[in-house]
Amino acid sequence: MPHKYATLKMRQIRRNPNQPRETFSEEALAELASSIKEHGLLQPIVVRKVSEGYELVAGERRFRANELAGNITIETKILLADGDDEISDMVSFKKAMAENLNREDMLPLEEARGFKKVLDEEEDATPASVAKTFSKSVQYVNQRLALLALRPEIQKAVDLGHIGTQAAVQIAALSKDNQKAVFQDWKKGDKNDNQLVHIAYAMRKQEKAAQQDSMVDVEEMTPEEKAQRSSAQAKTKNDLDEIERMCELLDTIGKADPMELARLLEGQVGKRLEQMDRVANFVQKARFQLRQAKAHADASEIMVNPEAAAPDLVAEADAVLAGLEPTGDGTSQTEVGSAPASDAEAAPGDAPKQESAPEREGAPGSEENDAEATPAPAAA
Repeated sequence: MPHKYATLKMRQIRRNPNQPRETFSEEALAELASSIKEHGLLQPIVVRKVSEGYELVAGERRFRANELAGNITIETKILLADGDDEISDMVSFKKAMAENLNREDMLPLEEARGFKKVLDEEEDATPASVAKTFSKSVQYVNQRLALLALRPEIQKAVDLGHIGTQAAVQIAALSKDNQKAVFQDWKKGDKNDNQLVHIAYAMRKQEKAAQQDSMVDVEEMTPEEKAQRSSAQAKTKNDLDEIERMCELLDTIGKADPMELARLLEGQVGKRLEQMDRVANFVQKARFQLRQAKAHADASEIMVNPEAAAPDLVAEADAVLAGLEPTGDGTSQTEVGSAPASDAEAAPGDAPKQESAPEREGAPGSEENDAEATPAPAAA
């Protein structure tokens, strides 16, 4: 896009009322203001011409810090429209989004509301086109959109960094009552983010099973079914007890002298090591399944209404954007919206290696991180 550089008076520039980023660290602004006082503004802000002066497009943080530094002028990059056309509000908003998405400290819900604004206001926009515009994956965009279906208090916890986005996406797929239930349980402080991911996923599985009448109450079983269940329970417990008895054998091997083991297993060390690797692999898989079972057990204790439907992303997001907590029970036949559903329903991990806790969003960066740039693709 054509542009020119100019020094403008601060009072000539108005802030963008559609600024996608709403939260700014006062400490970070003070640090940047000190840097500007000592070194000057290293990168101009981006503005567009409007009917009365200029409007900020990108560089809100730099603008605020420059104001805090007491400067009355600021270096700007003025975007120029082609011909008689004006630079539209949507073009300005998308440029602001592109800059802020490249920053580590833009909040997840700020991103979500920004994506939704483009989807709502740009003709023929889809999650795929939004993802392409901002150099994100479609999954990333859908997962951010799913966050708009969260209860407001959970959205706040996500933006504060108390709940990771992976866990939040799983919670968003639950009914409003069950979202509240899992949030109340989380506030006890005895579950980490990884446990929250698996519990919320287990709750959603139980919700779906209840809606499909695939959950069988013990009281409704026939005598034959009860006998089969008792037999299966006994076998499972016995199998786990057998594994416990193997610990003594493994402990003996673990305490053995390596040189003595090599002598005793002459010619078979490699073969026995492969054998132990197979055992370790089976143990790891079994442990993962037991962790999932624990999540289902915890979910059963937390569940408020297993038959409730997941919230409608579009309706609930509109309510959140209006600053209101959705009324009613939030039930709907849709499952968090047609696009985000596939990501929200994704299993928290298909193998034990995915049990690590989700990474936290980064902290505020320097002025260089505030640069106008197209963000690189990133996982949610």
